Amino acid sequence: MQKTSYEGMQCPIARSLERVGEWWSMLILRETLFGFTRFYELEENLGIAPNMLSRRLNALVEAGMLEKCAYTTRPIRYEYKPTDRARDFADVLLALLSFGNRHFAPEGKSVTVIHDETGIEAVPVMVDARTGIPLASPAYRWVAGPLASQSTRERYATDRRLGSSGLA
Repeated sequence: MQKTSYEGMQCPIARSLERVGEWWSMLILRETLFGFTRFYELEENLGIAPNMLSRRLNALVEAGMLEKCAYTTRPIRYEYKPTDRARDFADVLLALLSFGNRHFAPEGKSVTVIHDETGIEAVPVMVDARTGIPLASPAYRWVAGPLASQSTRERYATDRRLGSSGLA
């Protein structure tokens, strides 16, 4: 089956999915952000076939999410270090962790996030950096950006509040 490409779409969500939307990609990013950067570590931790791992690593390097660096020359071996772009993606992984724990872990949480000093479990929430107000608040809405196409402007012309259509 031919994969649909989102690359030409204006939507930043679609464009992001084009680069990291394949499920192995997100798990590879999780592992590299945890410090598992070598091919054998990723293969072992994820149980992924080597050919699939190679394809996903190459795609993540091409997308600017990982940097391929040689760590030995004889024989040549590479590790895949997260870039600033990948570190920005950590917020997405935290949101998925929180979502998964709330909706798909009826047996309880197998992974969570705690504060180093207090040991208190974190409750991830996305907030506006300028105001500190949670973005799920009805005070925020989706709008077409300055470079939006006419069709995008039309789709977002009506009220698209974040808390009103299940987006909270």
